[in-house]
Order: sequence, then C-alpha cells, then structure tokens
Amino acid sequence: MRITLVLLIAMSFVKTALSQVKGYPEGVEEMSYVSSADDTEQPTLFWAPEKSDGPLPLLVALHTWSCDYTQAGGEAVYARWCQQENWVFIHPNFRGPNRKPQALGSNLAVGDVLSAIEFAKKKANIDPERIYCIGVSGGGHMSLLMAGRAPEIWAGVSAWCGISDIAAWHQQCSENERFAHYAGHIEKALGAPPEKGSDALESANHRSPVSWLNAAQAVNLDINHGVKDGRIGSVPFSHSLHAWNAVVEGEEEFPDDWIDSSYQSQTFSESGNEANPDPLYGEHQPVFRKTAENTRITIFDGGHQIVHNAALNWLAAQRKGAPAVWELKNTVTLKTGKEESESGK
Repeated sequence: MRITLVLLIAMSFVKTALSQVKGYPEGVEEMSYVSSADDTEQPTLFWAPEKSDGPLPLLVALHTWSCDYTQAGGEAVYARWCQQENWVFIHPNFRGPNRKPQALGSNLAVGDVLSAIEFAKKKANIDPERIYCIGVSGGGHMSLLMAGRAPEIWAGVSAWCGISDIAAWHQQCSENERFAHYAGHIEKALGAPPEKGSDALESANHRSPVSWLNAAQAVNLDINHGVKDGRIGSVPFSHSLHAWNAVVEGEEEFPDDWIDSSYQSQTFSESGNEANPDPLYGEHQPVFRKTAENTRITIFDGGHQIVHNAALNWLAAQRKGAPAVWELKNTVTLKTGKEESESGK
C-alpha cells in the first residue's frame, strides 16, 4: 500500500510538471482548437480565472516574427498581467514563425486568430466589449493586420514596432547585412522576392497592414515604435508612421518626405507634435506623439521593444464602440516581471 501511494504521488508530480508551460506563470496551459480557416487543429496557450462574477476581458497576445506560441519572453508578462487583473489570456500559434507560406499574415493565420477568440469564448465567459489585441515586432505586424482585417472585434489594439509593409521591409533587410536573413524569411513565405509586377508582390501586399488599415478607423488603435529601431533593431520606425497614414485621412497624414527625413535624423522638431512626459513609459519616454480620433502614434526613446505597463494600462481603459481613452486616470503596475523588455524579432 505504501509503495502504491508513493507511486501515485510521483505520478501526480510528473503530471503537474509536464503541464507547466516553461517560462510562464503557473496555470497557463497548452491547448488546441480547430481553426475555421482550414479545419485543422492549432495549438495555443490559454489561461482563465477559475471563478468570475461576470464577463471577463480577453487578451489576444501575438508572438513575434521568428517564434511561435511557446515563446516566453515578454509574452509571459502578458500572462502575468491577466492573472493579476483577472483577464483571460490566449496566445495562439497562427502558423508559427514567418518563414513559410501558411504564416506571415496569410488568410490561414488570420483565421487562426479569429478562431482562437471563438475558442476562448467557449472556455470562459468573455466580455465582447473588452477583447484586446497586443503584439511587438512580428506580433506588432499581426496586431496591425488584425485591426484592419477584423475591426468589428476589438475594443483596443496595441501594436509595437510592427512591420506595416512587407515588400518595403524586404528591401530594407536586403540592403542591411545584419538583417538579410529576414528578407530570406519573406521569400520563403512568398515563394519568391516581392519584385514589381510579381505574384509575390501581390501576396506581400495582401499580408501587409497598410493594405487593410483604412478599415480600422473606428478601432481604438495605439501604434508605438522606438526611435532607435532600424538601427539597433531590425524594423525602421517609419513603418509605424506609414501605418498611421494608412488609417487616417487627409491633413492628418504625414508626407512621405517628412517620414524619410524624420527617420534619417531621428528628430521631429518641425512637426509641432512634441510629446509630453508619460509616466507609464518609464525610462522610454515619448519623443513624438500624435492623436487623431481613435488612433494614436507614439515614437518613444527606445529600440525594438514594448513597454508593457504603457501598453496594458492603455488597453484596460478601452471599450468597444466607445471613443478611445487617451488620458488614463486609474493605472496599475505589474507586480511581477519587467515593466519593459527587448523582444525577439
């Protein structure tokens, strides 16, 4: 009897150890769901509170360019926030790293994210007015894309250092030896370089947020980028300025020559939009900020990264169908983990 009891305890320990997702807080589980895009089973990480008094916010967290749903850098910070604030957390795979045709903002990847939301709704009591999307780098690309592809869903989208134009980034990476491997990833996903007049260019445009963001004018959208990115990081902050242009219209747009000169000089002195200090950004204060109705862009003192407290507190204030809230009165601080972190590409 004693041996049996010892074996049962040991088996229970093994089961618990195996169920723990490496790098994530206790309780986050690996699950799977069927994607409506092609009826295939897709993996995800998921966590929901055991009990709730009512509908819960859902955070759809999107992994970076070269990683998948098991990525545990800043993405684990998203999970800690959800556990602290009693939100539901989901971290879908959306076809994994962006170096195959099924990934990189494909229709399959978009369908996977939408199906992950439906899966979360079956697993927990989700508040449809508080479904949020967040990502940095490749996750920033996908967050921007989802804002344009499914604007009817989101209460708020927080995109950080995202690629807004795949073909443009391919050229930029091709011209920089440090980042040339990302051009190779793009070619693997598209099947060829996105040259003028090619099917690959058409595919690149279809997978690019700038092709869809005009549909996101009613989405509460917060676009952020480090002013040093493109130099100490792989994505020039001009991508976020072009993403802004794809959302807004008319006089709010930035002239292309102004975007180019601002990126080259890393200054915005002639813009008239000098940013005020924002305590949520900590050591990475805004150096340029502009707001137009439901859309805001912030260029901050930093590189290729996300400032979690700024991103998550802003999302918490947003509600679907309501005007974007830019002045935050009640904010909280993550009790564990870094306030900001460099992210994988």
